[in-house]
Amino acid sequence: MTATGTGPGIVDAHHHVWDLSVRDQDWIRGDALAPLRRDFTLADLTPEAHSAGVTATVLVQTITVPEETPEFLALAAGSDLVAGVVGWTDLTAPDVVETLAGLRAGPGGEHLVGIRHQVQGEPDPRWLVRPEVLRGLCAVAEAGLVYDLLVQPRQLPAAVEAAQQLPGLTFVLDHLGKPPIASGEPAPWAQHIRNFAALPNTVCKLSGMVTEAHWDRWSVEDLRPYADTVLDAFGPRRLMFGSDWPVCRLAATYTEVIAVARELVAGLSPAERQDVFTGTAVRTYGLSVAARPAQHQETPRA
Repeated sequence: MTATGTGPGIVDAHHHVWDLSVRDQDWIRGDALAPLRRDFTLADLTPEAHSAGVTATVLVQTITVPEETPEFLALAAGSDLVAGVVGWTDLTAPDVVETLAGLRAGPGGEHLVGIRHQVQGEPDPRWLVRPEVLRGLCAVAEAGLVYDLLVQPRQLPAAVEAAQQLPGLTFVLDHLGKPPIASGEPAPWAQHIRNFAALPNTVCKLSGMVTEAHWDRWSVEDLRPYADTVLDAFGPRRLMFGSDWPVCRLAATYTEVIAVARELVAGLSPAERQDVFTGTAVRTYGLSVAARPAQHQETPRA
């Protein structure tokens, strides 16, 4: 059914864009990822987002090059859809404080809300608690930004330690910490999640689930135990929706991802669902989201 109303609508707290003519996305390799080897732009996303009732988004970095973040900030400055940017900078660089200040002062710098690094690709499971990394994370906190965590379950214990050592920094866990949905074996991921969520400076994104499942044969019930775990651990006020578009397209359409997220939180109260789909992202990232007419269409997955 379709409902109309006023307000900020849905905030999609996690999506990407890329233009392969500007630079390669060197992580898109192999036949399985071939559907992603093309340009994905805001012009592609905007009609899908608007038709789904999404009125604001957070654009998240994809590769570890310094040029990408200023480009994303410029995109946000010219967009009515992108409300915030989670960018990248080298946390271990001696001039990280100056680099962050420069990003904040540059074109679109007011849209910089967080920093992220592909920690999942670091061979050291304790990379997050290296002294030089903790120093960089301190700089992120001092700049008034949050830190998005892209980690594998084996790296969650170090994430817990980092969050303990830096209580003044908000850590946002992307994609539920990549639980083993396809294998259906939640331990020890579930315990790591509870340890992480026990810290007050942690938040989690309800995102990236369909691509951790079997891409061609997942069901809502495959995802539910993992969604229930983070709902129980973090609560709706520390859980936010993200589509992970266009990566989600490997397993589901944009509309399907939103519909599935709605189904997974259907047992919450209206106010709690509002937190998951809008409030938590706005509070955590400090987004400026204008109230404007929005159309929302709920389409159940076949």
